Amino acid sequence: KSVVGYPKDVIGLKLLGRPYVVGDEAFEMRSYLDIRYPLQDGVLSEISDRDIEVARHLLTHVVKSAEPGPNDEICAVIGVPARASAANKALLLKMAQEVVHTALVVSEPFMVGYGLDKLINTIIVDIGAGTTDICALKGTVPGPEDQVTLTKAGNYVDERLQNAILERHPELQMNVNVACAVKEQFSFVGTPTEVASFEFRAAGKPVRADVTEPVKIACEALMPDIIESIETLLRSFQPEYQATVLQNIVFAGGGSRIRGLAAYVKEKLRPFGDANVTCVKDPTFDGC
Repeated sequence: KSVVGYPKDVIGLKLLGRPYVVGDEAFEMRSYLDIRYPLQDGVLSEISDRDIEVARHLLTHVVKSAEPGPNDEICAVIGVPARASAANKALLLKMAQEVVHTALVVSEPFMVGYGLDKLINTIIVDIGAGTTDICALKGTVPGPEDQVTLTKAGNYVDERLQNAILERHPELQMNVNVACAVKEQFSFVGTPTEVASFEFRAAGKPVRADVTEPVKIACEALMPDIIESIETLLRSFQPEYQATVLQNIVFAGGGSRIRGLAAYVKEKLRPFGDANVTCVKDPTFDGC
């Protein structure tokens, strides 16, 4: 997780034993930390000195994790949303160059296509936490007209799922972290293959509830905008290439783990012809 945690008070500082902590470790200790998401939407959340400092702590931690030698040249490739502004990219580059020797800011879906060696007649859909980024690859570096960034992504599903569960089971003790756990275990679109039965807490006591329908509603809430964006980018290809493009639609990012996703999208694209929709094998690292 791209998260940095700082102790809320002297007790938290004593428990932590250091000025800040990064990633999954920070998230696990969130009860006594001030949690910051410096790259919440894929770019710097704000442009204050404090937010830049948080992002600097995150990048410094990543560099240290690579265990560079004292004389190693450190290069960073930073993935950003497809439609990140020039100002956002410039700010990220400026901050990164304080920590590494060479930095490059690249569109995340383009990085996935580059890694898969699919750089022409392909549409990449990268469903992350804060944004869904969709990119038409035409054999050149994609321009703004070849890319779409949607603000409905994993975090949006968590919020929709939390609300959908509480509508049916208002007695449950719910927050977005519980909703995320349900999503990660059961997410699907289309016809369910199993009952989504999850153990919650109600008035402090364990209680099991069937949340199959809320999971379906929350996950499918992503799909209309994604399908519409794919259709728009498909039409931007020359007509003689569009049938080929339909055979090369690739989903990446954490959201590509949604069960039934490929079949669901294939069916929705049927009016345009027979589509071949695939999901990357390693959603966590295929962008790298």
